[in-house]
Amino acid sequence: MSESYSVAVIPGDGTGPEVIREGKKVLQAAGSLYGFALNFVDYDLGGDRFLKTGEVLPDSVVEELRQADVIYLGAIGHPDVQPGILEKGILLRLRFELDQYVNLRPVKLYPGVDTPLKNKGPEDIDFIVHRENTEGFYVGSGGFFKKGTPDEMAIQESINTRKGIERLLRYSFEVARQRPRKKLTLCGKTNVLTYAWDLWNRTFQELAKEYPDVSTDYAHVDAICMWMVKNPEWFDVIATDNMFGDIITDLGAMIQGGMGIAAGGNINPEGVSMFEPIGGSAPKYTGKNIINPLACILAGGLLLETLGKKEAADSVEKAVVKVLSKDLKSLDAGRMGYSTSEVGDRVAEYLSA
Repeated sequence: MSESYSVAVIPGDGTGPEVIREGKKVLQAAGSLYGFALNFVDYDLGGDRFLKTGEVLPDSVVEELRQADVIYLGAIGHPDVQPGILEKGILLRLRFELDQYVNLRPVKLYPGVDTPLKNKGPEDIDFIVHRENTEGFYVGSGGFFKKGTPDEMAIQESINTRKGIERLLRYSFEVARQRPRKKLTLCGKTNVLTYAWDLWNRTFQELAKEYPDVSTDYAHVDAICMWMVKNPEWFDVIATDNMFGDIITDLGAMIQGGMGIAAGGNINPEGVSMFEPIGGSAPKYTGKNIINPLACILAGGLLLETLGKKEAADSVEKAVVKVLSKDLKSLDAGRMGYSTSEVGDRVAEYLSA
């Protein structure tokens, strides 16, 4: 094999190590089939490490992760650790420090997967959400005044820069240009969030002039939520800010069949990107070998595509579709008809050059 890539692996908490195990199995099989090697390096970041050592994400580990080609993440979230410590200390910190400014979420309904939307099928639900990933409310800018008193005040500020907005939108225009429909929708709230969304909208309109081949439109976030349910076929690529993107992508996961099939990426086109299943750590299923690994396997497909291995990535997706149509009874843990490891075996077997 002439090509090799370093993959930093963060199995994480709960069922994260189980789904990552199957993802690695499929990625290794794809590498063997298509003639490249993936060198995995595991990192024990997560709740167990924090409870033992008090460490969340050491600076030295951040520097090591910065040297990897890509990062593959299982799940973060531990029942014995206060919510926010791991999520902010690992997920948000990596997104910010590695400048992973695009949160990429394909919303795609596969054949054989049920959607709660009446009379909608795979031909209707196939779009991408690009969420700005390093700014907005999640920066943590703000503070308290007179905390703990009846006069307490809390301020949470949304940070939006021209640079951050423009690079996210330009990435979205480029992706839209490559898709058959060539359509980009800006999702915001220009009617009440006057300053931030004036900047978003002006930047959007200016960039649109550089992409005359891409059709554009705009919708308020509340309308987007309605239309994703009523008319998901209207959407091709959606670009939005950090908070709105966080909300609408969970809705997107539901209409494509649930968290068990939803994968995502945190993209730095010029640096190190990180890929993960959207679902949580599901601690109640830990160690039972019954969790659905398909979202993590699909995240591995996104990882391969980012490495430039489009054929291998397509093969992974086709193998998942085959498993969905031929084998699985359900996407729910314990009801698939197969164990976690058996599902991974099936996907690996169905890979084809």
